[in-house]
Amino acid sequence: MVDPFQTTSSAIVQVFSPYEIHFNEINFSKHMFIDKLYIMEYREMMRMKAVFIDRDGTIGGTDQVEYPGEMKLFPSTEQLIQQLKDLGYLVYSFTNQPDVSRGKVMEVDFVKELTKFGFDGVYLCPHTHEDGCHCRKPLPGMLIRAAEENDLQLQECIVIGDRWTDLLAAHEAGCKKILVKTGAGLESFHKYKNKEYYGKWAHVQPEYIAENLKDAVQWIV
Repeated sequence: MVDPFQTTSSAIVQVFSPYEIHFNEINFSKHMFIDKLYIMEYREMMRMKAVFIDRDGTIGGTDQVEYPGEMKLFPSTEQLIQQLKDLGYLVYSFTNQPDVSRGKVMEVDFVKELTKFGFDGVYLCPHTHEDGCHCRKPLPGMLIRAAEENDLQLQECIVIGDRWTDLLAAHEAGCKKILVKTGAGLESFHKYKNKEYYGKWAHVQPEYIAENLKDAVQWIV
């Protein structure tokens, strides 16, 4: 493999930010060039990782859905999101909100709120179970879409949630899984310990079981 810092000629090198990939031309000190193989290997090495965090019961609120403006965040939630971003992770919210399709609340209000909390992006399923969509958790549609849109390697990504639907979606997508005991998490934990999940639900094994979001982030870092 050619060392890019030992070359003289101009070469195109990828420079990464958490949001996009730029191509900058830079000059090196000796006469060589970066071959395509090096570019591909460097891009794979630097591919962004992401943490997906559920909304209700995970970053705040209870085990019930609370509309934008109603939910109280858990202590330090915004700081914890920023901590992950400072470490180079993209941080996304992914959430089921079926009342959007029922006309009771606007999707844009969720997006505005979650963006204000510090998320890099929001993946929201607005459908009910009866709609038969591909994005509603426990299906992995939102995670797969995020991977396609952001050049993510899902095996290197992490999902944090309080419901087994969050973890099953992560399992189906190949992500690492963290269950938090806030919201509906304690009930989910007891069902897991008592082996009350069946079929593919029983195949889900969390990498970590956290007391709360802060504990989950500490495990990641």
